[in-house]
Amino acid sequence: MASIPFEKKNKLADIARRYGQFMGQWGLFFRQFVKHPGMIGSVIPSSPALVDGMLADVDWNRTRLFVEYGPGVGTFTRTILDRMHPDATLLAIDLNPDFVAYLDAQIADPRLRTVHGSAADVGRFIAEAGHEKADYILSGIPFSTLPAGVGDKICVETRNALQPGGAFLAYQYSGYVGRLLAPIFGVVSEKREWRNIPPCRLFIAVRHEAIAQAA
Repeated sequence: MASIPFEKKNKLADIARRYGQFMGQWGLFFRQFVKHPGMIGSVIPSSPALVDGMLADVDWNRTRLFVEYGPGVGTFTRTILDRMHPDATLLAIDLNPDFVAYLDAQIADPRLRTVHGSAADVGRFIAEAGHEKADYILSGIPFSTLPAGVGDKICVETRNALQPGGAFLAYQYSGYVGRLLAPIFGVVSEKREWRNIPPCRLFIAVRHEAIAQAA
């Protein structure tokens, strides 16, 4: 029997490794969706097109603290770390301890700090991480399924946690969050990413300081 060339063996092993990693991620994601459907927006992880579209306008050179709500299996997390400055920090907050444990086991990057808790406590988590404010906060939390009042609180605390000029980036499968963001941030931009299953809405809300009234 002819032997397989060494280079081809390595390639096949790499494909098998990546396939196994993907299936492990998808399996965990699906199981958590079944257990907690209200905490996860879709049964299918975000597409590369959605990740690129949501992060397209991030100024990575100036970003020193990036916060992610609901990182799940790390679909956005890995890309953020790939693009982030070597001195930056990624604070990933998830209410699901299984996802937190998964990220801790799978990603060995000193810039990543995972936290088990609620996005409503983002200010406290930022302070505990040794920072004052975030440059960007990203969220995949399905705001339309949160208990009454929780989404409003998260939006208020998110604005308070951002630097002036910082932005809240939210990818959603409904337009509900837009109604929560508008009274708090003012102008909120929205675009669509059709190359995702299902198609997704991308919201960007920038923290602008109110103009001081003359004395």
